[in-house]
Order: sequence, then C-alpha cells, then structure tokens
Amino acid sequence: MNKKLLLAALFGLGLTLSFTACSDDDDKKGPDDVAAADIDCTTENVQKWATYMGVVAQKLVDDSETLLKDWETSYEGGQSYAAQFIAHNGNQGYQSASDCVEEILDGCADIANEVGSAKIGDPYDLFLGGDKTAALYAVESWYSWHSIDDYSNNIRSIQNAYNGSRNGQVAQNSISNAVQQFDAQLDAQAKAYIQAAYDAIQAIPAPLRNNIVCPETEAAMDACADLEDFISKQLKPRLLEAYADNDEALDAVVENYVNAVVLPTYRDLVAKNRALLTAVSNFTKAPSNAGFEACADAWLAAREPWETSEAFLFGPVANKGLDPNMDSWPLDQDGIVAIMNNGDYSALDWSGEYEEEEDGVENERASAIAEAQSLRGYHTLEFLIFKDGKARTIK
Repeated sequence: MNKKLLLAALFGLGLTLSFTACSDDDDKKGPDDVAAADIDCTTENVQKWATYMGVVAQKLVDDSETLLKDWETSYEGGQSYAAQFIAHNGNQGYQSASDCVEEILDGCADIANEVGSAKIGDPYDLFLGGDKTAALYAVESWYSWHSIDDYSNNIRSIQNAYNGSRNGQVAQNSISNAVQQFDAQLDAQAKAYIQAAYDAIQAIPAPLRNNIVCPETEAAMDACADLEDFISKQLKPRLLEAYADNDEALDAVVENYVNAVVLPTYRDLVAKNRALLTAVSNFTKAPSNAGFEACADAWLAAREPWETSEAFLFGPVANKGLDPNMDSWPLDQDGIVAIMNNGDYSALDWSGEYEEEEDGVENERASAIAEAQSLRGYHTLEFLIFKDGKARTIK
C-alpha cells in the first residue's frame, strides 16, 4: 500500500474511533441518549429539530440583511459604508483611493493565508501530531462534505476582487487593469497565482475529511502560501508605488469594486438566505426526507455568496461580529443538542458592542459572545441538515 492510501486507511480508522470516543460523557447525550456527534433526527425529536433549524435560518437572514443595509443604506447613523468607502474622505479611516485598494488587497492576502494555513493547515498539523479527532473537527464544512468547494470559493473571492467582477471577466475599472497599465507581466502573474491556488484546492480528493494528509493537501497549502506571499510582497507594494503620484486614477477602481463585487455579493447573500429560510420553514410545517433534501440544496446555494465574500471581511461584517455570527467554526455540538432539548434559544443571542479575544488573551465578554456564536450560523444548520455528506433522513 502506498503512503497516500495507507494514510487514508488510517484516517478512516481514526474517524471511527473518534466518534466512539465522543460517547463517553453522559452529560453530552442527545434526546435519545446518544452522543451529540451521532444523534439522528427521529419522528420523536423532529419538531424540536425543525424549530432549531428555523431559529438559526431566521438569524442568518437577519444578519445578512443587517450587513447589506450597512453597506447599501446607512452605517452608524451616517452614509452607507459603500458611500464612505468610495468617498474615502477620512471616514472609517480611508484617506485615499490607495488606502481602499490596500484594504482590498490585504483582505485577499488574509483569506489566502487563512485557507492555506488554517482551513487546510490546522487539520493537517493536528493529524500529523496524532490527534485525529481534533483534526476531523478542524475541517470546516465536513458535515456536508463541502469543504473543498468552500475553500475554492474563498479563492474565487480573491479573483472577484482582483478582476472587479463576479463572472470571471476583467472589468475595465479593476485592480487587474490598473496593474496591466504599468506591468502586464505582474498582472499575468497575479492571475496565475490565483488560478494555481484554486486548481490546487480542487485537486484535493473529496471529501477533505478523509484526505487531510495527502500530496494534494500539501500542494494546496503551498499554493495558498505562494498566493498570499505574492499579494503581500509583490502585488500590493508595486501597485501602490506605481500610483503614488496618481491616486485619483484608482477612484474608479474602488467605485467599481463596491458596485460590481461587494454589493451584488451581499444582495445575493440575502436572497439565498431568504430562500434557505423558506426551505426550512416548509420543512417545519411538514417534516419529510424531501424537505431535508430541499434544505440541503438551499444551504449549499447560500454558502456560495458567503464564501465568495471572504476576501472582504472588513467593515460592518467584522466590526459587528457578523462573520462569526454566520460562520462560526468549530461548533458546540453538545450545546446545540442541549438547546434542542431545553428550547432555550436565548443562548444564541448576545447584545452590545462586539468584542473578540485578541492574541489568545481571555476576555469574559468575548468568550460569552463566542459561545453564543458557536450555537448558530451556517454550520449549525449544516449539522442539523447534513450527515455523512448527504441530507439527513428522519429515522
């Protein structure tokens, strides 16, 4: 057996052991006295199950509508974030078009780094360190076996930001075209690095949870690292230097980025989240296996605009904690099951100014917010809708 197949076989054994180990704590049992990781939707618990799905789906709609309103209508009692970003007259800290372009490119570099070093890298390191259970739970979107497409869409978010469009074409007023004006080779390199990262992630054998350590994951991590390094050390400094004395030439780039990439993505996000809520509401009214299938399809559709927004996780989505509200990972599976039993959905809520732990420093308020966020969002719905990569069935 070659090394790749041996690792796959060992990992398959590790998953079996990990789920067995989850059953040891009697305080973490579900409605049928089953470990949270193994719980099924049954005719006895389906109404509680559906209620939880409905609460979470509504919160996804609420959060995405808040995000769109902040960008499109009004933010902090003033102009929309879009208007302030386009104006870059000092509000929100943007003094020039170059400041905005730097923010855009930093967002692209950040998500390239996150995909390679955290989303793929963390499970990889944990697996090699011998903790196969932790490695499994570090793989985002593994209930639906959608990890590879999620991460690929993160790279598409970089492509969209760079091209100034959502259709793969290069817009006239785009960062790509601005780079093309002074260095066509640099522009070609940028596109090649983006495509290489996308292709490397797509080449990982699916599902990722069964292929955490393999040559393809290693190649994908390297490609993401190369992309992040290129954006941070070559693309951004050379672009900003080229337009240092012609900043106004970037005004149209910033405006197009907002109107052709950010706003359409968030509008799509709201629409897809509303469709997801509709599917969940229909399931709640008449639970069925076909209803689970419809919810699964709607969840997958809603993930696409969210994952293609991750190159611009700045502004309201970060300041208001809307990112972890919608996309917190990993989940508190045991907490989810406990809430399903006791019906106390107030545990999903938090209020006041958003805070998060910084540099690992514990903060009581930040911890309380993070605890609430681990009980809601896309991945809570994923846990409730999917099992073993397929829509659940009612047992």
